[in-house]
Amino acid sequence: MSSAQEQRPITLSHAWLDRLGIGILVVHGQTVIRATTAAMSLLDRKDAPTIGRDVLQLFASADEDKLRPWLKAIYTNSDHAGSLVVASDVGSPRHFRLTAGPNDSGSESTRIITIEEHIPGGAAANAAELRRTFKELLDGNPLPTFVLNREHVVLHWNRACEVVLGVTALEMVGTRDHWKPFYDTPTPALGDLIIDGTHATEAQDLYGETLRPSPIISDGLEASCFFPGLGEKGRWLLMTAAPIRNAHGVVMGSIETLVDITEIKDAEASLRLAQQGLEDLVKKRTAELESAKGALERDIARREQAERALLDRFVEMTNLNIKLSEANEQIQSAQNQLLQNEKLASIGQLAAGVAHEINNPIGYVFSNFSTLEHYVSDLLSLIETYHAAEPHIADEAQLQTVTALRERLDLDFLKEDTRSLMSESREGIERVRKIVQDLKDFSHVDSDASWQWADLHKGIDSTLNIVSNEIKYHADVVKEYGQIPKVQCLPSQLNQVFMNLLVNAAHAMEGRASRGAITVSSGYDDNDVWIAISDTGCGMSEETCSKIFDPFYTTKPIGKGTGLGLSLSYGIVQKHHGTIEVTSVPGEGTRFCVKLPIRQAEEVTANAQHA
Repeated sequence: MSSAQEQRPITLSHAWLDRLGIGILVVHGQTVIRATTAAMSLLDRKDAPTIGRDVLQLFASADEDKLRPWLKAIYTNSDHAGSLVVASDVGSPRHFRLTAGPNDSGSESTRIITIEEHIPGGAAANAAELRRTFKELLDGNPLPTFVLNREHVVLHWNRACEVVLGVTALEMVGTRDHWKPFYDTPTPALGDLIIDGTHATEAQDLYGETLRPSPIISDGLEASCFFPGLGEKGRWLLMTAAPIRNAHGVVMGSIETLVDITEIKDAEASLRLAQQGLEDLVKKRTAELESAKGALERDIARREQAERALLDRFVEMTNLNIKLSEANEQIQSAQNQLLQNEKLASIGQLAAGVAHEINNPIGYVFSNFSTLEHYVSDLLSLIETYHAAEPHIADEAQLQTVTALRERLDLDFLKEDTRSLMSESREGIERVRKIVQDLKDFSHVDSDASWQWADLHKGIDSTLNIVSNEIKYHADVVKEYGQIPKVQCLPSQLNQVFMNLLVNAAHAMEGRASRGAITVSSGYDDNDVWIAISDTGCGMSEETCSKIFDPFYTTKPIGKGTGLGLSLSYGIVQKHHGTIEVTSVPGEGTRFCVKLPIRQAEEVTANAQHA
């Protein structure tokens, strides 16, 4: 058998032996032909050549007399050679126990020697006491904690783990089942990622954006996840894992702790519920508006029924038929104008009521919140000053008490989290104020009904905020605003036009398989400004397009549409001496374009002011 054939079994097993973390030397005669990483670390020879050297040169020369006969013995009768304690020839004085493995390498001149550090009897007792103390420390820790070795086997599972996770240490220690309390299928824990040295991108695939390096522990990891199987309603856990290294810096395992942050997450959910309550209030006001609208529609229906009966009775009177028709047209026109004015007034009053009811308490909260921010900032500054003064505390016991309290409360985290909570709360209050302001802008409760110069973009933005609940479930809004000048107009009436067009666009996309898009664009020429609202909804036929501006014509189901929205919009645009045009393709979408003069004729504004 050749030398290469003799060494092949050892070469094949070397890779997995090295991963075990065991100190192993493979010698051919007295020459070292293989050495595991753990062996080189024990001998302080990580950077010094070991392969090819005489094994006698790795240990103290004083032990050569007892090492030679022992080496001879392992080749003649390795099963009875026993173990040998020798000293290192480099670094600090250390002793090692050498043990020869059985001769299963297939070569008579090759042997495997295991190396382990030799600890005298007293030191061994101290090490056992240290391990016992470490176990008691882990079991006394109120945070769930478990320890893994480099083979991902559970070495310790403390009492808090048993209580929180509902699995005993007896079931876990010595197994690789630490994933079972959390997942349905085998999934690496943070401690497993540290042991394997998993790349950050692969780790992100497992834990998402919550995975981050520990701000406190070097090479540690943190992540937060919700586990529905824990407790009655599931639990949120903040997981922190850190490597466990030996004296030579080699990762020998990991330790992972769990913190229950369910209450913090519940508090965040409560904040979202409060926001939902505000949205429900807006919906309630909207429902009241719809109710008033329905009553108005029923009143109109009764009037129309009376008019039709009147017309039927006077049809037989041929002499008065023409005059009666002309009078009826005038009455119809006056009714449409009255309906428009009443509807706009109702919307303005309801919007103003909502804005007034919300604005005052929000003002108190915003004012008090600003003061609270100053107070919190002052308190944090005071805490920083106290922290800076800690080194000057003469009383050692008092200093230890203060230090322990700071660490237990995790003061650095509290300071950062307090600033974050204050920032998020301010953002929420400012959003509420913006909604209230949009209600006021939409209704123009702070202005009269006279002609005035207005920014149409501002009116569209306010209207979009008001009708967002109608749009957000069906479509995305795309703004393609151009540069346009202010327009002389009746802003609240134009807001009504924009609202009707936007709501109709949203309704045109109901029931579609994918989300649609509503595009709002604008521009101007020498004398006119145009606003276009396009959608990707169901579209309309040419016949439908020719009727949509007729009073009471609607394509919506009975009880959902009145047929007055576009008719009123058409009348408002006509009142502004503008035009409204529609183009539509069935199955592709619809585009409304409103064109308005920048300046009204002087006689129009003069008549309005006189009226």
